[in-house]
Amino acid sequence: MADLLKHWTPLSVAFLVLSILGLVGTWTFNIFAIVQMVDFVGDLVSSGPAVSSITVDLLVVAVAGSIFILVEGRRQGMRHAWLYVVLSGLTAFAFTFPLFLAMRERKRTGARSARANA
Repeated sequence: MADLLKHWTPLSVAFLVLSILGLVGTWTFNIFAIVQMVDFVGDLVSSGPAVSSITVDLLVVAVAGSIFILVEGRRQGMRHAWLYVVLSGLTAFAFTFPLFLAMRERKRTGARSARANA
């Protein structure tokens, strides 16, 4: 249990809070769409230019962030970093990206701590 609580910095906790907000925020609206039997994909592209602009904007950010997760995860020696990308399709990128950043911060803090103790 003590290992689970190690290396949590204020920055990693902030990322974790953002991750939880991203999950709750996106899934609240996903549940509304499911209950109302809304054509989710159709709504994204046909609800006007503003919605389409936001959709493209967030899609490009999600692709760039996914590439960052894969590259940075490998650089930091984080095993299974690709799971964050896969899980974003099942949950939301607003959840998985801040979660990745929180875990990355913990990994970096642990590495700094290990170097300082060596």
